[in-house]
Parts: sequence; C-alpha cells; structure tokens
Amino acid sequence: MSFNYIFRLFCGKDPSETAIGSKGPAIADKWLALQLGPLFTLGLPKFLKYVDDLLLHTFPLPFFLVKSDYYKLYDVFYASSGPILDKAESFGVTREEACHNLVFLACFSTYGGLKVWFPALIKWVGLSGEKLHRQLADEIRTVVKEEGGVTIQALDKMVLTKSVVYEAFRIEPPVPFQYAKAKEDIVVQSHEASYKIKKGEMIFGYQPFATKDPVVFDHAEDFVGHRFVGEGEKLLKYVYWSNGRETVDPTVEDKQCPGKDMVVLLSRLMLVEFFLRYDTFSVETAVLPIGSSVTFTSLVKATSI
Repeated sequence: MSFNYIFRLFCGKDPSETAIGSKGPAIADKWLALQLGPLFTLGLPKFLKYVDDLLLHTFPLPFFLVKSDYYKLYDVFYASSGPILDKAESFGVTREEACHNLVFLACFSTYGGLKVWFPALIKWVGLSGEKLHRQLADEIRTVVKEEGGVTIQALDKMVLTKSVVYEAFRIEPPVPFQYAKAKEDIVVQSHEASYKIKKGEMIFGYQPFATKDPVVFDHAEDFVGHRFVGEGEKLLKYVYWSNGRETVDPTVEDKQCPGKDMVVLLSRLMLVEFFLRYDTFSVETAVLPIGSSVTFTSLVKATSI
C-alpha cells in the first residue's frame, strides 16, 4: 500500500499500470535490504557478535545481487516521472542523474522510511492504552467536525495528535545512527564533560542519548503522549530524529532530513484517519532486524464521528 501511494505521489499513476505491475514492493524490499544490511543483526548471543561484524559490518555488500531489481525500478520511474525529470534538466541536472536520485528519494528515503516508521508509531500509540486513544479520537473528531473535513488547518489545531507524533519520534527515532568525519577540530559538550574531536576522526552519533536524556525529559524511557502539549512544546528543540533539532529547518548546508515536515504531516494524517475509523485498539509487537513488527489483536470501530 505505501509503495503504491508513493509511486502515485511522484509519478501520477499506479505502479500496476507499469512494467513492474504488483511487484513493486517486493522489488524495492530486495534493494532496501542490501542498502540496510550494515545495520542488520543476526540476533546472535553477545559472545558471537563478531560474526555479525564479520558477515554484515565489514565489507560492502555487492550491488550485483540486486542490480537487475534496481534497474527495474529505475526504468519505471524514468518512464513515468517526465515532469520531475524535465524540471531537473531545467536546473542543469541530467535526466539519468535525476532519476537515480528520484529512485533513492522514493524507494529508500520515503518508502523505506515509512516501512520502519509507521509500525513504530502504531506500536507506541497501541501500547499507550485506551485512555490516550479516547483522547485522540475526541480531539480528532471534534476538530474535523469544526473544520468541515481533514485539512492542513485542521491538522494544525490537533495539539495532542502532534504531541503524540513527536513523542514517538523522540522515544524511537527511525534512523538512530549517524556517522561523519570531523571537518575541523571541534569540542562536543555533554552536561558533565567536554570531548575534543580532531579533524578527520570518525564520529558516531546515537540519537537516543539525546532524545532520552533524563536531565531534559521527565520519565525519559516512558511514552508520554501529552509531553509536547502547552509548555512542553519548548522541549521540541531536543528532539533530533531528523538529524537536527525539530525546531530548525533543513538547509543545503547541512544533512538534516529535507523531508522532515512531510514525514511529520503524514504521521499526523495516519493517526487522524485511523481514529476517525476506530475508538481503540490493541497490538502485539516483535523486534525485527530493523524496526518492529506490529500485529493488531483487537480493533473497536468508531461509535461516533
């Protein structure tokens, strides 16, 4: 479903109308698996973790394993995204280079991101229980009724819904790891100490160190749906899921997620459409090599809208 939506978003047609037919998600998944392989774990005991490192984290996985699948995606995007490629050419970018970037944007950043993120969002909301569900349903249905439908203005008025989405990003950032080399000597400071990093040294960042900082967030390990309501909104500057502060917009000079506002918007829209249909639900979750799997164990249809 998410692949079809994303393909229609960028190309204006359903993938079933192209050469890949209904195989788009399976083809994209194979290519994604190779891209994300270095983040996988085999789930082995700690004393065998070196096997993970040897097999998955030491050498680049060979592209030839998915080359034919990648070019199936490339070919259908090239044939179906004419207006986007035309726009790229007007900026001096070749159609071929633009199409490679479009495949990455659509299949990795967007489709791959939503495959990891939406289950996490539903997991945390599902585990929060019926009280939060009722509050969300009441807010969403009241605002939608007042605004006459699901609009951008309506979404902006749903303060609890926004807070729940931000809290899910805080407690489980979809891409928790960042790597970079220092371009100059820098000093990184925590609450208690300072650390000098020399130019050229590799830096590894783990977002939950910041987003679950108990000095900043009360009950940092708990999902608190109303955390960013009212005065709590001031804490958004400590939410770094997009590789930057939530209160800062991405620029061409940094590596913050350029689609962060769209991801937040789609997440809020997901909750709105869900709670227009259901009052409450329960889930069972399991850990995957990347992200979580979520199984609905109960769904209670909306009694009032």
